[in-house]
Amino acid sequence: MLVVAGIGVMLFMNQTKQDQEPKIDDVIKGEAQAQKEEAANEDFIGKLIPLETFLVNLSGSRGRKLAKINMELEVNNDDVQEEIDKLKPKIRDIIIIILSSKSYAQVSTKDGKDTLRTEIRDQVNLFLTKGRIKRVYFTEFIYN
Repeated sequence: MLVVAGIGVMLFMNQTKQDQEPKIDDVIKGEAQAQKEEAANEDFIGKLIPLETFLVNLSGSRGRKLAKINMELEVNNDDVQEEIDKLKPKIRDIIIIILSSKSYAQVSTKDGKDTLRTEIRDQVNLFLTKGRIKRVYFTEFIYN
């Protein structure tokens, strides 16, 4: 009789445990929803701050290769706008140094431009305190 009662308790506990564990379909649906929300956040474009045109000599060109670049900075909140306006000379200086350190070969490919975007974003974010640059968008990129 005790054995039968013990088996009954074990079966009941096992069923309760199975009820508490998430089902694989629920886990997959949850992951899919999380990925969908993340993609929506990635597609959302926040506040954009345009910068004045950059005209720089590309590295290693002895002044023969120029790049004319316009860009906009996407920021994660409105508070950083004022900070960027105050720091615009410093931001432009950093970006000019980065741009002029690149060769034509480094900026003429999609991967090169992606790397450049990341470098600009990361370097400017180092001294921002009120917010962050999420993305850098090139609105014009001409070189000769």
